[in-house]
Amino acid sequence: MKYPHSKEESSEFLRLALPLMARQDAALHPVSYAVWYEYVAGINHTLTIATDTLLAKGAPLAEDDIKMLFERHVADVCNEAASAIVAGFQRVLGDISQSTEVAAKEADVFGVTLQRIAQDGTNPGATLDLQALLDGTQTMQASVATLKTQLNASQQEIERLREEVNRARDASLTDSLTGLVNRKGFDQALANCLSGVDAECTAEGPCLLMGDIDHFKTINDTYGHLFGDKVIRAVASVIKGHVKGRDTAARYGGEEFVILLPDTPLHGAQALAEHIRHSIENGRIKRSSSQEAVAQVTLSLGVAHYHPGESATAFIERADRALYLSKRDGRNRVSTATAH
Repeated sequence: MKYPHSKEESSEFLRLALPLMARQDAALHPVSYAVWYEYVAGINHTLTIATDTLLAKGAPLAEDDIKMLFERHVADVCNEAASAIVAGFQRVLGDISQSTEVAAKEADVFGVTLQRIAQDGTNPGATLDLQALLDGTQTMQASVATLKTQLNASQQEIERLREEVNRARDASLTDSLTGLVNRKGFDQALANCLSGVDAECTAEGPCLLMGDIDHFKTINDTYGHLFGDKVIRAVASVIKGHVKGRDTAARYGGEEFVILLPDTPLHGAQALAEHIRHSIENGRIKRSSSQEAVAQVTLSLGVAHYHPGESATAFIERADRALYLSKRDGRNRVSTATAH
């Protein structure tokens, strides 16, 4: 069960959630309640980060905001995948139940045979029905063998379903256009990273890079959205080639990217940002139809080093402000966030 709270605890969460729900521009439906229940219960770190980020803008959350929060941070996998997986487990359980029922009936029959033979053994002059005993034993052995085969097959099917669950979960955390982690996956990675940060020792990280493709609207307007997608994929490929180990590269939204570096000091993060910027600046993307190289694509980046006790929202905002400085100062450059 996802919510192990007592009736008293859940009543308190209801009391806290209702005012928050009432302040928004979304209807008071179960999806909305699920979002605010997990928010006030404090059991979903990535949801809390995302919700606080939206609330910080000062406007009530709309229906689309609530739907996005639910799909990214409350629902684990899509409805279709969940239904298929549940159906698979039900099928496995049904097969096991049927095979167990057959084995149980055979065991009952064998038990009756043994009782009869045992009773005959107590009667003087009675002849033991050894053939019946042999037949019953063979039947029982065959039934147990069938059950064992079915259990082995069911174990393999359960393992396949487990892998399917993992694939569905991975798919829910992956951006379909670039193959990078999506916003939901990044939020989870950041929450996990910050939960393990030693407040007394953060000199070696984590650091956060935020990058944005320069003049992307112009690219879309000039060459079309399909080519714009190609540019996004090309930039994502460069970024992916520069991350390793525990690093997480994600498409944050649109033409914006983030890279979480759990074990990298500030000077290392700055150097990585420059490497990425330089690689993209020197690359050329060609149009598929004519193989013509288009105008130069560049990336502006902001770098932030985590401060002990800082919230995830504040950490992201500092990196975002550094990115804004790069944009303001001419683009195609790297800027570093200030302490506050």
